[in-house]
Amino acid sequence: MIDIRPFSTLGGADFGWLKAKHHFSFGHYRDPARTNWGGLRVWNDDEIAPRTGFDPHPHRDMEIITYVREGAITHRDSMGNEGRTEAGDVQIMSAGTGVVHSEYNLEDVTTRIFQIWIIPDRAGAKPNWGAKSFPKAGRDARFEVLAGGRPGDADAGALPINADAAVMAATLAKGQELRHSLAPGRAAYLVPARGSVTVNGQALNTRDGAAIRDEAEIVIAANDEAELVLVEVAA
Repeated sequence: MIDIRPFSTLGGADFGWLKAKHHFSFGHYRDPARTNWGGLRVWNDDEIAPRTGFDPHPHRDMEIITYVREGAITHRDSMGNEGRTEAGDVQIMSAGTGVVHSEYNLEDVTTRIFQIWIIPDRAGAKPNWGAKSFPKAGRDARFEVLAGGRPGDADAGALPINADAAVMAATLAKGQELRHSLAPGRAAYLVPARGSVTVNGQALNTRDGAAIRDEAEIVIAANDEAELVLVEVAA
C-alpha cells in the first residue's frame, strides 16, 4: 500500500518568522487519519526566517532528527551542547529523561529543514545530541543511513537513535532508478526534498509524502534530478 499525500493537503501554520507544513498532526493541526505512521510521529517541513528561531523549550522521550535542506540551524541545549548544522547535514537529539534546547537560524537567508520525530523503543533513556556532515556524493543512487538505531547502523557511520528505525537520504539523476526492500512488519515514509519521482509507478512531487507499508520492494524512478529523504520504522 502506498498512500500519496500531496504537499497541498498537509496541515500547517504561519507565524511570520516560521512557515510550517505538517505531514502528521502537530500543534493546532489535528487529523485523526494522520497521527503517526508506525513509530514515526512527526514530519514537519519548516521554513525559518533569517535571524529568528525556536526559543528554549523542553522535550522528553522522543528521538528528534533535523535534516537541513537549505541554510543552517544553530543548536544549544541544557546538556551544554552547541553546534551549527548546514544544508545536507543532520543533527539528532534523543530527549530521553528531559532536555531543554533552542534552534535558531542565525544566517542571513531562510533556513529550510525537515524535522522528524520518532517514538523511542523505551522511555527514560539518557539524553544525547549529535551532528554530522553527510556529503551528498556518498548517496548517489543509493540510500545512505543518516541516523538509525537498527543493528549495524551506528557501525556504518549513522548518528545513533534509541529506536528500531532509520532516517536515510539519496540523490538521483534524471532517469536513474533506486530499489529499496521493506521486510515484513516494516513501514516507510518518503519525501522528495527536491525533484519529482515515481514510487512503484505512482507520482510523487517535491515535498509530497508517500506513506508505504505491505510493499516488499519500493522502486523509485526520477523524472528529474531528485533529493530523497526516507524514514523506515516498525509498522
